[in-house]
Amino acid sequence: MAKRQIVLDTETTGISPKEGHRIIEIGCVELINRRFTGNNYHVYINPEREIEAEAIAVHGITNERLMHEPKFRDIAQEFYEYIQGAELVIHNAPFDVGFMDHEFAMLRPSIPAVAQHCAVLDTLKLAREMHPGQKNNLDALCRRYDINNSHRTLHGALLDAEILAEVYLLMTGGQVNLNLAGEREKSDGDQPQQPIQIKRQGALKVIKASDTELLAHQQRLDVIATESGGLLWPLQQ
Repeated sequence: MAKRQIVLDTETTGISPKEGHRIIEIGCVELINRRFTGNNYHVYINPEREIEAEAIAVHGITNERLMHEPKFRDIAQEFYEYIQGAELVIHNAPFDVGFMDHEFAMLRPSIPAVAQHCAVLDTLKLAREMHPGQKNNLDALCRRYDINNSHRTLHGALLDAEILAEVYLLMTGGQVNLNLAGEREKSDGDQPQQPIQIKRQGALKVIKASDTELLAHQQRLDVIATESGGLLWPLQQ
């Protein structure tokens, strides 16, 4: 059975929904069986309140920019239907889920809490388990996994979701699953899917061992060979 995941991020008017803050942007990237499908979701939202200056400094989104955007109640049903039944992949999930639950609860009739219709995977929690004692924000993870995020001068929900999707795939599988051969894969409805083209800046670095390192390696292999009676994998010169 195909596994559907939605890598999700939000931008908000402030830090806490308990203080009346609202969502102003939602960005989602869909993965099916760890492959990008291109069926993404992105929307700006009029929060019907002022955005704090500290928040604008983070994401650069102003009230003037959102003046003519839809309100959350206008997009709530389509957003709910988009994420329903998927596993949500979110960095610092309690923050985004808390805001989504707050927005859904304000509706009449309200939409059930996120945990009632979606599984949630918190990549911040996962990163802390994998890299204890280190910085595990999105910028730090990009550096750790050699992902170019130089175009990320401000936070943005869709941009951050796209970056997080690549980070998540590298964290959990060692590679980003791409259809590099250009072959078409068929879905459950036997309809061909277009291959997804993902561009990544920069070439992979190939670091070769120095002569000193090769010599040390050979000396270690000689010791192993003496103690074990031979090697199954002799060093290739």
